[in-house]
Amino acid sequence: DQSQIAEIVGVTRSMVSRMLSEARKRGIVEIRISRPIKTEQRLEQALIDKFALKEAMVISTRSMDEKRLLEDLGKGGAQILRRNLVSGSVVGLAWGTSVSATVGAVNLQENTAVKVVQLVGAMGARNTEYDGHALVQQLAEKLGGDDYFINAPYFCQTPEMAKSLLATHGVLETVVLGKNAQVALLGIGSTDPQYSSYYLAGYVPLDEIEQIRASEAVGDIAGIHFDVNGNQVCHDFYERLVTIRVEDLLKIPIRIGVAGGIGKVKPILGALRGNFVSVLITDSVTAEKVLELDNPV
Repeated sequence: DQSQIAEIVGVTRSMVSRMLSEARKRGIVEIRISRPIKTEQRLEQALIDKFALKEAMVISTRSMDEKRLLEDLGKGGAQILRRNLVSGSVVGLAWGTSVSATVGAVNLQENTAVKVVQLVGAMGARNTEYDGHALVQQLAEKLGGDDYFINAPYFCQTPEMAKSLLATHGVLETVVLGKNAQVALLGIGSTDPQYSSYYLAGYVPLDEIEQIRASEAVGDIAGIHFDVNGNQVCHDFYERLVTIRVEDLLKIPIRIGVAGGIGKVKPILGALRGNFVSVLITDSVTAEKVLELDNPV
């Protein structure tokens, strides 16, 4: 209340109003209304039971408005991430819109001694949603921890080039730390050009996406593609990536997947069947369709 602020500070209410207006214009003060998210326990338990998950958060939604959905997924992801972090944890980060929304929703916390590690190479994108380097830096700053980067391109022309980069001292140091992560924050990508972050970021051309789809890939996590049954596919593409190896990803105890929306139904199902995530944050409409697709009537 501006009247209470005026009384405490010792100025007039109109002066408080002017000061707040000026602060908003300068970007010093930001006023946002935070909506609490509601969850669907029935769907959460169904996902946990069906796919042997450690945890699930299903956010109630009636609107599939992309911006609002992403905001809610980010809030849910941030809650789950903070719940699973303890002082000294190593947390690995992939990239993508849902990972960006989650990092954006994390509250500031000083001196957690957390190590934040990049799991995939640099995308070279200006948009921070597609830049793992920027997301690692942002999360480390918010948590008061240290950041560790993979200073190498994500996608290479040949498998030999990717293998050579993974073996270089600077990259290898981060890769080894990523192997020892206790928590991984992951997006679940789609191979549908309409929803594919690779394609939308301009990182992989349409003909490459079509080749990936021809192998029956429905989605990916950190560049590891899988079909709807959770089997890894697109091995040729995978061998050209500077990214965490699939066997190392699966050894991370808490693998948090954040994804939602109609375009992510098959990718989420494939990720769950392949055990690529051990914790899932999604929305109620998507969760219903994943369960229906897994067990069609």
